[in-house]
Amino acid sequence: MSQNPEQPYVRPTYGAPYGAMSAPPQEDPGKTLGIIGLVMCFVVSLAGLIISIIAKKKSEEAGFMDNTPAKIGVILGWIFTILGFLGLVGYVIFIVVLVGSSSTNL
Repeated sequence: MSQNPEQPYVRPTYGAPYGAMSAPPQEDPGKTLGIIGLVMCFVVSLAGLIISIIAKKKSEEAGFMDNTPAKIGVILGWIFTILGFLGLVGYVIFIVVLVGSSSTNL
């Protein structure tokens, strides 16, 4: 260590200076929407499916690839939407058969 006449003593530096703080971790923008979509799948399956798809896309655009509630919401949304559609078709067929059989017995 060389002695400088203007600074007779040089303090050694250790590590990073105080005040250098890291940024807080970024939160997934689609996480809350994914949870809402998952819950909506049990109430209105098509709406839950659409909300879950939007949440999944928002998460992927922000760089988060693991939005589990949105993934489950998309899967359950498709399943419940297909089951609801099949139930509706079965109900319509039942009504048509019931109306057709009652009109022939008259």
